[in-house]
Amino acid sequence: MPTYEYKCKKCGHEFELFQKMSDPAVKDCPKCKTGNSVVKIIGSGSGIIFKGSGFYETDYKNPKRNNNEVCRNCPAKDNSCPKDRK
Repeated sequence: MPTYEYKCKKCGHEFELFQKMSDPAVKDCPKCKTGNSVVKIIGSGSGIIFKGSGFYETDYKNPKRNNNEVCRNCPAKDNSCPKDRK
């Protein structure tokens, strides 16, 4: 459910309401109680905020390979794995 911003044309009171998209728009100011004086403010919305280590690092990123590690399925039995060549 989105948060909508409203402003009263009479007293200038600005407020936010958390409501369903199907809910009717607010018409009455909760501060001055004037009817049909509230208009919906068209905002830019909110940006995406990434916090923490993130899903990419924890779920999708390949772990860094140790240069001394030998690939299990590699035919080479030393550190010259063909997968490591770029």
